[in-house]
Amino acid sequence: MVPAFPSRLRRLTPAIGLLLLAPWVGEFLLGSSPPQNLFAALVLLLPIYGGGALLIREVTRRTGRGWPTLFLLAAAYGVIEAGLADQSLFNPSFFDAAEKVAPIPLLGISAYDALTYVVGHSIWSISVPIAIIEMLTPARNRTPWLGKVGLAMTGFLYLIGCAIVFAFIYAEEKFIASPAQFAGAGAVALVLIVAAFSLRLKHRPKVNSSRTLLKPWTLGIGSFVAASLFFAKPESWAGVIMGIIILGMAWLLVRRWSSHPGWTIRHQFALVAGALLTYAWGGFTVTWLLWPDNTIAWIGNVLFALIAIALLFAIAKHLPQDAVSS
Repeated sequence: MVPAFPSRLRRLTPAIGLLLLAPWVGEFLLGSSPPQNLFAALVLLLPIYGGGALLIREVTRRTGRGWPTLFLLAAAYGVIEAGLADQSLFNPSFFDAAEKVAPIPLLGISAYDALTYVVGHSIWSISVPIAIIEMLTPARNRTPWLGKVGLAMTGFLYLIGCAIVFAFIYAEEKFIASPAQFAGAGAVALVLIVAAFSLRLKHRPKVNSSRTLLKPWTLGIGSFVAASLFFAKPESWAGVIMGIIILGMAWLLVRRWSSHPGWTIRHQFALVAGALLTYAWGGFTVTWLLWPDNTIAWIGNVLFALIAIALLFAIAKHLPQDAVSS
């Protein structure tokens, strides 16, 4: 008799992969955590990043919904992490920041930080890792990976992760947001979650169209340029406006193109590749800003960027040529 445990482990491989990949992309590829902190930081970050990404993915697929719902849940994750867990939205000196850029005094937040944190978490910490693991497991990319017990455990892991991050950041910063700020962040997250399930944001069916569809490699270059411009936007109100325009244009164009009958999984891969490679070069910038004298951090940037490129090559090699992306 074949042992049941190896079979069960194989079934859980995508879930385990997402648990590990989410914090790696969100923190280590970005350069926010140097490689010498890899194992300690994974203990700290895996529950909130990995648990959050896996929970969002499982809930979305279990309810038969697609990427619009997933993006809204990912945005809610970004609000929860930045507003309730690490409180970076409200802390005026978060990790020794000199001042808040593009401040909104009435809310006690920086418009620039709010846009950067929420979008950064929703796209790179959550959506990109989910897309990568689903493309690596095409036979199961729209089916749940966990049973009811696994889903409950994932939710508990995420809550534990939020508590760990809250405690760790408080020990470092000694800052607590006001009750009104907590309530506001919670309300925004709740609105995003409700919208994700009440607006019936499922993928639109493919429609016949004579419009020209970009080739995947062209779309990948465009994705890289757009993501890089968003990442490098100036720290000012002009940067906030620039970021909003980039996001709005990207949403409209991708929504339009993805309804084309010729849209395939290779187009989706191109979008993901452009975003992932943005963090690959962005990690060098973050290292230069945070710890320019840390040689191990620079080596880590090179190593992690090469891993990201190798991961994309591995996905591209196994993608079908003309499979339609759902």
